[in-house]
Amino acid sequence: MSSGFVKTADGVEIFFKDWGPKTAQPIVFHHGWPLSSDDWDNQMLFFLARGFRVVAHDRRGHGRSSQADTGNDMDHYAADASAVAEHLDLRNAVHIGHSTGGGEVARYVAKFGQPQGRVAKAVLVSAVPPLMLKTGDNPGGAPIEVFDGLRKALAENRAQIFLDFASGPFYGFNRPGAKVSQGIIDNWWRQGMMGSALSHYEGIKAFSETDQTQDLEAITVPTLVLQGDDDQVVPYANASLLQAKLLKNNTLKIYKDYPHGMLSTHAEVINADLLAFVKSPA
Repeated sequence: MSSGFVKTADGVEIFFKDWGPKTAQPIVFHHGWPLSSDDWDNQMLFFLARGFRVVAHDRRGHGRSSQADTGNDMDHYAADASAVAEHLDLRNAVHIGHSTGGGEVARYVAKFGQPQGRVAKAVLVSAVPPLMLKTGDNPGGAPIEVFDGLRKALAENRAQIFLDFASGPFYGFNRPGAKVSQGIIDNWWRQGMMGSALSHYEGIKAFSETDQTQDLEAITVPTLVLQGDDDQVVPYANASLLQAKLLKNNTLKIYKDYPHGMLSTHAEVINADLLAFVKSPA
């Protein structure tokens, strides 16, 4: 089966892709907000061409999965990822998450993947943990007004805010001299508009207010942490640098001038680093 659906315990249909030899090591991809598994097309084709089994799913309320009006939170995201892994009986897998998908990977590995013995390694790319929101214990985070403003903009005109996000800070296309790709912008917008406005609205709370300090501390498998120092969406000083301090077994790499969406804008560089980590001894 190259694609299909799995039904979760609370009745949500999760769409997944499953390409490549089923006896090969699985590479599992977790997408960011508000996108879908299509955001991993480049990486899936890259690893498939090198003999790996590649798997990706659409988070609940995103892409082709059910537009659920409940469970739009990190616990359910991780449980849904676990449902896919169990359905496909994925073992010795490398789980790679981008942005909100990085939060999903951290919660999944800590709560489901390691206890079930299914995870060999993990990768966090421009990921949201440990916590995006500014609090007394997290002074480097963003004020709640930032996320309230995003919610307001989404409720008023989701199509426009998605266009603005993709053509501006997400890929660094607002930087002087940036090489802008209209195709990348249009594909981001297409993926976003496939999903549920409600799930996207509630997902803002999930990716900004979920404290994942304990998730990171619980992860023992080798973990690669990647981020650009020009990430305008998830500032690296309060994300990857803190992740590296909390993870027990990690490798950190910061890319000069790379944006949040560096998996698309600098795919050749990132893919090579991902492959080297996947193939490295555990």
